[in-house]
Amino acid sequence: PQATAIVASRAAVESSCPLGQFPCGNISVCLPQALQCNGHKDCHNGADERHCGDNTGWADLFGRTLQTANPVDRSFLDGCYLQEYPEMCDCIQTEVECVEVSLQDVPQLSPNVTWLSLRSNKIQLLSDNVFSKYSALERLFLQNNGLQTISRYAFSGLYMLKRLFLSENLITSLSPGVFRDLHQLQWLVLDHNPLRSLSQDTFVGLQSLKYLSMVDISLQWLSHTSFCQHMPALDWLDLVGNQIKTLNHSILKTCSKLEVLLLMDNKIRTVPENTFQSLWKLAELDLSSNRISELPKDIFKSLSKSLLKLNISHNPLLHIHHSHFNHLTHLQSLALEGMEIPDIQTKMFLPMGNLSHIYFKKFQYCSYAPHVRSCKPNTDGISSFEDLLANIVLRVSVWVMAFITCFGNLFVIGMRSLIQAENNLHAACIKVLCCADCLMGVYLFFVGVFDVKFRGQYNRNALLWMESVECRTIGFLAMLSSEVSVLLLTYLTLEKFLVIVFPFSNLRPGKLQTAVVLASIWLLGFIIAAVPLMDENLFGNYYGRNGVCFPLHSDRQEKPTAKGYSTGIFLGLNLVAFLGIILSYSSMFYSIYKTGINATDLRSRLHRDVAVANRFFFIVFSDALCWIPIFLVKVLSLLEVDIPGTISSWVVIFILPINSALNPILYTLTTSFFREQVELLLCRWQRRSTLKKDRKNFTSSTIFMETSRPSCYQPPGYIPRVSLRDTDPRYG
Repeated sequence: PQATAIVASRAAVESSCPLGQFPCGNISVCLPQALQCNGHKDCHNGADERHCGDNTGWADLFGRTLQTANPVDRSFLDGCYLQEYPEMCDCIQTEVECVEVSLQDVPQLSPNVTWLSLRSNKIQLLSDNVFSKYSALERLFLQNNGLQTISRYAFSGLYMLKRLFLSENLITSLSPGVFRDLHQLQWLVLDHNPLRSLSQDTFVGLQSLKYLSMVDISLQWLSHTSFCQHMPALDWLDLVGNQIKTLNHSILKTCSKLEVLLLMDNKIRTVPENTFQSLWKLAELDLSSNRISELPKDIFKSLSKSLLKLNISHNPLLHIHHSHFNHLTHLQSLALEGMEIPDIQTKMFLPMGNLSHIYFKKFQYCSYAPHVRSCKPNTDGISSFEDLLANIVLRVSVWVMAFITCFGNLFVIGMRSLIQAENNLHAACIKVLCCADCLMGVYLFFVGVFDVKFRGQYNRNALLWMESVECRTIGFLAMLSSEVSVLLLTYLTLEKFLVIVFPFSNLRPGKLQTAVVLASIWLLGFIIAAVPLMDENLFGNYYGRNGVCFPLHSDRQEKPTAKGYSTGIFLGLNLVAFLGIILSYSSMFYSIYKTGINATDLRSRLHRDVAVANRFFFIVFSDALCWIPIFLVKVLSLLEVDIPGTISSWVVIFILPINSALNPILYTLTTSFFREQVELLLCRWQRRSTLKKDRKNFTSSTIFMETSRPSCYQPPGYIPRVSLRDTDPRYG
């Protein structure tokens, strides 16, 4: 009744706020769902950060109870009331603690002992009647002993025992009726034992048992007779981390008092419709991390009045039907993490009027549950509820990087077109490289444009955006730019390698060969970027798996073809190209150094070699700065390491465009020939401008020319001194 009153009161207050917004406590100020439980106090009274913990069900009760079940500091209590107990053990009143004292057998104690902890010893065998004279014992702890054998009558006489802990041992089997005398037992913990099966009569005598935990005991099947036949009072059943494959109604038909059922991390494939028909008191059900491929539409109908918490996360093959949750009007927490919901609709969640916590795989799904106060995740690290780019730094940086990339490459294309090059083929390759890199700036520009377009309401448009033609188009441009750039850099590097390492060979490409190579590189880049768009059944939404439309990160739901394709591109083609560039530049530097050994002017040679080494170092360093983080992210994602989306966003916005932004500097602006040509061009322009002005007044012009000739003036017939090192393509 109290919970009903609270819900009713909350509903009355929330009715004053529009859908998707929630009040600041009992005042009229409303805040959107995205600001609820986000770690920041947006209400002046802090109400938006209250009651954010998801303690639905018995999770919090279990935590508190388990703490009291373990040994605590009782030094403030009176002395020992036992006449007999081992000297190496601690005794307080009627409680004995013998932890990590290398006991190999159960010690001799006074019969009035009520609490006995033998954790972390070396007791491997419990013989018959070993505890029979301790009839007053209420709690017994035997964890982590290497216990292998428990005789059938080991627990005989423990009529008052309420809690028994046998976890973290080597128990392989339990004899039928081994717990026959434990009529008052309420807790039985068998976690982390190599138990593979349990006899039908294993739990005879446990009519008072309320909590049974069998986590990670390799249990492969449950008896087809009712599991609770000998445990009618059982209200908590924990079977996490086993190998259970099937469930059916007969297994749970007499578990009518069960309130918590935990079955996560098993191998369950099917759940028949009437499985939970008898569990009319069940408040918490966890079926996560199984292999469930289908749930009947009315599977939860019998739990409509009791179920408060439901977790069916990480069943990747499971298809959610819009009517699965129609009957769960009392549900307060729903977990659907790790699951794709391709046909998600708002009407799926509206019947759950009391839902306060919901968990999705993608934060974009939260827009379909606007009446739920706490929806997680709030962001994927790249985008948030409000914005395509969640971070203000990213929102600014995407424009800065787009400007630098586009302006730098367009400037180089323009200057290369104005200045007469000594090697026209090399200059053409550089201009083509700038065109490819410029596409990366166009990609970043459109990311910024759509971030502005969706500002403040991205969550409403997220799924439509990632499925849109625009997202796929800019993803295609980014992939085309990166791959053409990689292939062109590799070609330019190989060209320099052949010229420097084999200077007297005839391996230099001609005009026709260069044109064919450049056309082939663009064609190959286009094919690489376009292939994932040709068959959505094979590749899925290859470019639309995140808000920035770039297929760097792999996840479990990605189609195998798409995962293999992206792996082949990033860890195959690009990695081979990167290693080839490193080896080629290393060989080039060694060849230059070796050639200069016989030079007569040692100082000049050292100066030249240091300059070449610095130039080569920065070229390789920029490639490494760009591609090594990308390789690492790709490898970690393939290993299913959880990578924060924030890292992916920084990689796409900052790391990926590094080469595109730096290539104009490294391959053009830093070359001495280019700098001298630009200076000469500026001087000519300055001289022409001065001469135009001087023609207006011939006399003043004559005086000016005689007294103040420009510093960049060269007499007719002057030929600038340019060394071979400055004009040779191997030096840029």
